[in-house]
Amino acid sequence: MPELPEVEVVRQGLQEILKEQPVLEKVELMRPDLREPIPAKKIRTLVGEKVLSVDRRAKYLLLWTARGGMLSHLGMTGTWRVAVPGDERLHDHIYLHFSGGLRLAYRDPRRFGYFDFIADPLTHPKLKELGPEPLLATFTGQSLWESLRGKEVALKVALMDQKVVVGVGNIYASEALFAAGIKPSLAAKSLSKERAEVLVGEIKKILTRSIEQGGSSISDFAQASGESGYFQITFRVYGREDEDCLQCGKRIRAKVLGGRNTFWCPHCQK
Repeated sequence: MPELPEVEVVRQGLQEILKEQPVLEKVELMRPDLREPIPAKKIRTLVGEKVLSVDRRAKYLLLWTARGGMLSHLGMTGTWRVAVPGDERLHDHIYLHFSGGLRLAYRDPRRFGYFDFIADPLTHPKLKELGPEPLLATFTGQSLWESLRGKEVALKVALMDQKVVVGVGNIYASEALFAAGIKPSLAAKSLSKERAEVLVGEIKKILTRSIEQGGSSISDFAQASGESGYFQITFRVYGREDEDCLQCGKRIRAKVLGGRNTFWCPHCQK
């Protein structure tokens, strides 16, 4: 599933494609639902409006007009692309037609994505209870430490809780914990303020570096341009079970925490 860096890369691609603020001329739905029903009437109220910006909240994309916006989640296999006439593909579920002949296509073979009308991010049910954005200055070691007080779950599991911090996800939680030298099974409530500062710094660095490298293309992720990311070639622990640690030479271990595969070095992460 695309995580925050991958969604941010898609956002940047869509922002570049829509930078001239074209007018939305038609919303063409090839099916009535994805993961949930698509509110066609509400979304079509945006026809005739310019797309002013493309924003991101957690793993959601927000295409804004003066009258409201379109909220998109890529699910596990969702992609957006420019689709010229004749470029219709199996599993294309949504076409957005804009002035100047521009057409965007949303393709999603497994249909776990989400598409909705949005008026206010503070009140939309998918967004209103989300935690802080990890790349903003407001996400600090102090704020993370405070949010973990009393949490008995493993730290890796807590980092994937969208009320603690949004968008870190399975890959980047494993990588950040390795970079910070912290064992993923540590009880979240046991993380010290000092180590929380280190961990937050590593989360910010790793997410930023992944965005710069186009995200991690494992499974079906592709940028809006159709290109793959390549951050996965720099993974230090994720997906490297039984391989030698690149830092100390010991074997990387793996176990399931919170239902997700977790990777760590028993020597580097005490």
